Amino acid sequence: MTREQRLNAIRIGVGLALFAAGWALPWGAARVGAWAAAYVVAGGDVLWRAARNILRGQVFDENFLMAVASIGAMALGDFAEGAAVMLFYQVGEWFQAYAVGRTRRSIAALMDIRPDHARVLRDGAAVEVAPEEVVPGETLLVRPGERIPLDGTVVRGESALDTAALTGESLPREVVPGDTAPSGCVNLSGLLELRAEKPYGESTVVRILDLVEEAAERKAKTEAFITTFARVYTPAVCLGALAVAILPPLVAGGAWGVWVYRALTFLVISCPCALVISVPLSFFGGIGAASRRGILLKGSTCVETLARVRTVVFDKTGTLTRGAFAVTDVLPAPGFSRERLLELAARAEAASSHPLARAVVAAWGSALGPDHADDVHETAGEGVSATLDGHRILAGNARLMAAHAIALPPQPEGRPGSVIHVACDGAYAGSLLAQDQPKPDAAEAIAALRRTGVRQTIMLTGDAEPTARAVAQSLGLDRFFARLLPADKVAHVERLLAETHAASPKATLAFVGDGINDAPVLARADLGVAMGALGSDAAIEAADVVLMDDRPSKLPQAIRIARGTMAIAWQNIVFAIGVKAVILALGALGLAGLWAAVFADVGVAFLAILNALRALLRR
Repeated sequence: MTREQRLNAIRIGVGLALFAAGWALPWGAARVGAWAAAYVVAGGDVLWRAARNILRGQVFDENFLMAVASIGAMALGDFAEGAAVMLFYQVGEWFQAYAVGRTRRSIAALMDIRPDHARVLRDGAAVEVAPEEVVPGETLLVRPGERIPLDGTVVRGESALDTAALTGESLPREVVPGDTAPSGCVNLSGLLELRAEKPYGESTVVRILDLVEEAAERKAKTEAFITTFARVYTPAVCLGALAVAILPPLVAGGAWGVWVYRALTFLVISCPCALVISVPLSFFGGIGAASRRGILLKGSTCVETLARVRTVVFDKTGTLTRGAFAVTDVLPAPGFSRERLLELAARAEAASSHPLARAVVAAWGSALGPDHADDVHETAGEGVSATLDGHRILAGNARLMAAHAIALPPQPEGRPGSVIHVACDGAYAGSLLAQDQPKPDAAEAIAALRRTGVRQTIMLTGDAEPTARAVAQSLGLDRFFARLLPADKVAHVERLLAETHAASPKATLAFVGDGINDAPVLARADLGVAMGALGSDAAIEAADVVLMDDRPSKLPQAIRIARGTMAIAWQNIVFAIGVKAVILALGALGLAGLWAAVFADVGVAFLAILNALRALLRR
């Protein structure tokens, strides 16, 4: 409980004591004085805020409604009811503030990944400094049990890292020299020396915390509707209350006191705080529940879009498959040996970061020095060209060979895997076959998406059709498109978007990729989902939803969280408006007084907030 909440609780307690004392005193000035004192103690801040907002031009808010209703009741001689209106309103506000604070603290605890300090090796000694003071390139010393302060590369030592706060994954991640170690992870076992790669302000931990904090500012249409609704609704009910107070006495000759009292009841009932607080709290809770599982949702707009996903389009490599290829076959052309073919391909591909290039280099196995190739040129979606010892080498797919007028021999039909063709000085040197394996949970992720109501699962890949078909069939995908260049993927997503929206205007399409090579497609889809983004700045920037680990099964989890959050938000909307509509009618007819109005307003808000907290606590 914060200091402000404690002070408010004390003030409410004193107000309740004075209110009770008023009932114990004999009727007269003492009793009225006790109730008036209870009113001032409990509601002084409400009256102050109402007056201040009126001077600022912000007339119609809950402070104004409560001030008018309570002052009006006391002006009519109903001192007990006037004090009760303010007391119970303040009790409700206290519970609301406590619930919101508890939700924020829960999310802060889940995302408690900000490091307190960094231990840097300077002049041979370990010095503790603020993480912001560390310069990239400096050596960090991280002891067992400590949190990694900045993104770094392991220089010395081996250990296991607890990445649960970032990914939601309970299994530790083993690291050895050369591996990356993202900030925010906890070193579990061995002593590690890391080379800081980025300033603290650009580290994974800061970017994630910024995302979670900024998420609350990006309002969904539902949340924005509630804000607009409250802005129109409050002056409307004020006019309605004025009509209730004036029209019946003027038209039908009713008693002014009776109808003014009913108008005041009307005002109390109409207070929109249940909607204004509980709906944003529902979205905030859903974002927190997703963060706990290593799923970052960039605001409530993403929650709403994610809940309506009916088509999911996947990139293949690194998303549905491991992205770790292995060369399974080497087919040299006449005049080239197996070893020579592998050497040419590996030396040409050594400068590339493409997964196929890494597989070829790994298959060669020998160390490659810095002067392994000259004049290296990589063409996206085709391959590389390089000069080796005076020989011009091409290594890539059939499009690269065709672009350089290299004739290919007849190829075996239906081979699953990616073919890397190699040419030397314009002559065909042979081919290598590399295969990628699906991730362990990829098939289950596709099945789970189907159970959530996703109508189509589609894969886009630059691989040959036999490879794409084999992967699609093994995972249970509905459709696939093969042999695509990066620009082709955007065109295909455009067509799939048109199909999805034609089938249902409210349905949305999500594209799932690695967030680095697929940034244009992520931006074009209704919802971009970055897979395996732990430590990847490009992924965090490009996508709307960031899955912090490499597990496709997190996507159906994210959809279920989003749909549960939307269901809770709409439950609160329907419940609050429905109950208020009924009691407003009863109040206008004189069947509900100020006491019932206060209980109805506070009760509705309290129940709506408790319901909103379910979004945070969802399993």
